[in-house]
Amino acid sequence: MKRLLIVALLLISASAFADPADVAKQTRGWRAAHQREILTEFVELLSLPNLASDAPNINRNAQAIRVLCEKRGLTTKLLTIEGAPPVVVADLSVPGSKRTIAFYAHYDGQPVDRAQWKSDPWKPVLLDNAGKEIDWRETKSIDPESRLFARAAGDDKVSIIAMLAALDALRAVNVKPTVNLRFVFEGEEEAGSPHLADYLKKFPDAVRADAWVFCDGPVHQSRRMELVFGARGTLGLDLTVYGPVKGLHDGHYGNWVPNPIVRLTHLLDSMRDENGRILIKGFYDDIRPPTSAETEAISKIPNVEADLRREFEIGSTEGDGKPLNELLMLPGLNQRGIESGHVGAQASNTIPTEARASVDFRLVPNETPESIKLLVERHLEAQGYTIVRQAPDTATRLAHPKIVKVDWGSGYPPSRTPLDLPFSRELASIMTAAGHEPVRLPTVGGSLPMDLFQRGTDIPVIAFPIANHDDNQHAANENLRLQNLWDGIEVFAAFFSSLEGAKN
Repeated sequence: MKRLLIVALLLISASAFADPADVAKQTRGWRAAHQREILTEFVELLSLPNLASDAPNINRNAQAIRVLCEKRGLTTKLLTIEGAPPVVVADLSVPGSKRTIAFYAHYDGQPVDRAQWKSDPWKPVLLDNAGKEIDWRETKSIDPESRLFARAAGDDKVSIIAMLAALDALRAVNVKPTVNLRFVFEGEEEAGSPHLADYLKKFPDAVRADAWVFCDGPVHQSRRMELVFGARGTLGLDLTVYGPVKGLHDGHYGNWVPNPIVRLTHLLDSMRDENGRILIKGFYDDIRPPTSAETEAISKIPNVEADLRREFEIGSTEGDGKPLNELLMLPGLNQRGIESGHVGAQASNTIPTEARASVDFRLVPNETPESIKLLVERHLEAQGYTIVRQAPDTATRLAHPKIVKVDWGSGYPPSRTPLDLPFSRELASIMTAAGHEPVRLPTVGGSLPMDLFQRGTDIPVIAFPIANHDDNQHAANENLRLQNLWDGIEVFAAFFSSLEGAKN
């Protein structure tokens, strides 16, 4: 009897964990029979404008996602803070599980310039590789290489739809999740997540988890799926340099009245060289060197740089010839915009009154927004500038030869989870077994608010992106290659049903 009991317990234990390969196969079959239902929900969600500052529409998005979650039987609530988009939290509890894994995505998107779009960004359209529109509701078969064009198609509503569809697939094939699942959907990530820290502080129990999977961003440029163990931090900066209080004829006053465009371009040039090296004193002092595991992972990342140069039509790269993924382990300074005067037919022989530039920094461990602000402002002062926080008055203009107005944007620190943690290995093992062996990236070049969930703890935070690498993220004609959605559904289903139910 004792032996029979042991065997029975072993069988129960074995049955608690589904085979990722089998789950992926069953999910694929279910998805193939329900593609139109999945696309219907996706298109309806994409049809809702989702700029974080557009309160009425961003609330419509949150309510729509709440309905989608409740449709799956998830316990769902909208967390609210005055002046911020709601955070949607949806829970699925598994009896007996002592482990909660949270999956994060965001439902807001970047602003749009409709003039640059080939179609209405809020009216999703499916196009084949030749650019011909497909009536996916009526066609007999849907080409997985076709692309759905709409704002937030790839960044980041695809992740929400893929997770919910994965739950549908598991229910249909009678496979149960093995861990408590918590879904957290934010509504202002594209605005820099200015209220996310407040949400985490106000609702600690609602967003508590043993580990986090961040579902945002594109897959590797080789089209292989990836796991990203860190993200660079971000910090924005706007600079304004001043010239005369009114525009002046450059023939009468050129070479005597300081030109703000000249001053600004020299100031920017003092901060960064043509190869991307940041020239601000002390900027690299706090950088944490990569671990041996991170260096090994970088060496195994597929080399797609020749393809990228052809795709981008560039004859050279920055970084003194170093590989892209080595450079992503370093901080960056990007000149994202400069504005003053006019060019072409609108140009005039005038010394302008001011010149403005917008800069963003990408930070790596152990840098912080606070440490970078101090270094940058010291650099500006070392160039002979007096820093002001608002437009200078007459007395200030006359008292200082060089003035720069500094406007810091919101930002957050970098994050990096060790590649050799049990949870790190667990996710990679499940993906590989499900037929999607991941590229392992120690860090992604862009920024995600991963640090906010990790600050002061050793909770693992790992990103699992599913959008295509060429999805025109943040740009006009954003799109989602359907195969990326289909693959994402398979892997989410494998995660939900194969993660270990006990804490590591």
